[in-house]
Amino acid sequence: MARSTIYAGLEIGTSKICVVVGEAKRDGTIKILGVGTAPSSGVRKGEIVDFQKVQMVLNDAIVRAEEPSEVMIRTVFLGVTGGHIRSLSSRGAWRLPEEQTEITEDDVESAKEIARHVEIPQENVFLHSITRQYIVDGQEGVRQPIGREGRVLEADYHIIHGVRGRIQNAVKCVREVPLEVEDVVFTAIAAAQVVLTKEAKQQGALMIDIGGGTADYVLYEDAMIAASGCVPLGGDHITQDIAMAVQIRDRYAEELKINEGSCNYEDVEPDDIVRVEDDNGFMIAEVERAFLNEVIHMRVREIFEQVRMRCDKHISRLAAGVYLTGGTSLLKGIDVVAQDVFQRRVTRSGSAPVSGVTAMFEKPQFSAPIGLIRYAQILDQEKPFMSPLLRLGRKMADLLSAVT
Repeated sequence: MARSTIYAGLEIGTSKICVVVGEAKRDGTIKILGVGTAPSSGVRKGEIVDFQKVQMVLNDAIVRAEEPSEVMIRTVFLGVTGGHIRSLSSRGAWRLPEEQTEITEDDVESAKEIARHVEIPQENVFLHSITRQYIVDGQEGVRQPIGREGRVLEADYHIIHGVRGRIQNAVKCVREVPLEVEDVVFTAIAAAQVVLTKEAKQQGALMIDIGGGTADYVLYEDAMIAASGCVPLGGDHITQDIAMAVQIRDRYAEELKINEGSCNYEDVEPDDIVRVEDDNGFMIAEVERAFLNEVIHMRVREIFEQVRMRCDKHISRLAAGVYLTGGTSLLKGIDVVAQDVFQRRVTRSGSAPVSGVTAMFEKPQFSAPIGLIRYAQILDQEKPFMSPLLRLGRKMADLLSAVT
């Protein structure tokens, strides 16, 4: 596989495992060569709980991606999520030597190291150290400080971290397939690369990727990440709520949610009854549509309120509004609930259009895996300026130290 232009992205989700093979072209566009998906097994709330089950499903997804792409997958960009993912902002200041007035690459590295020197829980490991901006002698918004005149250089960082053991488990599971992991990426960061435009990031936007077990989010202000994280709630929790309320099995509750459910329960006729039938067409339950929708509404509202609580100080500055993606964003009326909670314009979005075998995959449930391809492309484009290979080497050595 030509690593310079062809990449594979892997998302191990609660509902599905997805492998995407894509070619990054010189003009910045992406051509998707193959997509392989399989219903997930052995994953709970975005985290692997059964290696063997995950590996069986993963092998199936790999074969489905390799056949149309005619690419033998050997390395992947791995998307990770989970309620253990946390983030923080940090700023490090570096004073240039007295005899020096021009900022060098070494000065930038020194400021970055100071910014990255923050305390996180002992059991956690850094996932991303993302440069928001540089500040030169108090002047903010500097993107490329090398070569500028200055005395004090500050590096402003957004840092994402998670529990080492849980991230190591995901890497170890993939390596035993066997596949090599080129990089480990928080899935919200990946999804944002294809859901949010540069203009939306500049104006201020919150993207929420609602999957089966988690709701991952990332918030941008002035084209810089201001907040990110994961709420350990998703579409499967809605399904379980319905199953308990109606007293039916989860698979019937899932069908009921998708085919009949909505987040709107106020404008429903009180005598509107929904029948639940088994595989043979026999009725196994009846439920008032208003009650069904209220069950869905309450859980969806809880998810959005938890995201709002974590991002509350930034909400007033979201000129571009809130963007919803992920499979659960397909629920009827979910945008209305989001608008009520955030009091901002809400857009339901899939992945950005890309060429290739993607017509059926330009859907919200594929934003993260396709976003991993875009992330890989961006990483390569920025190599001359950010030295991501050095950063990747440090991160992977840290992640895999207890795995190898």
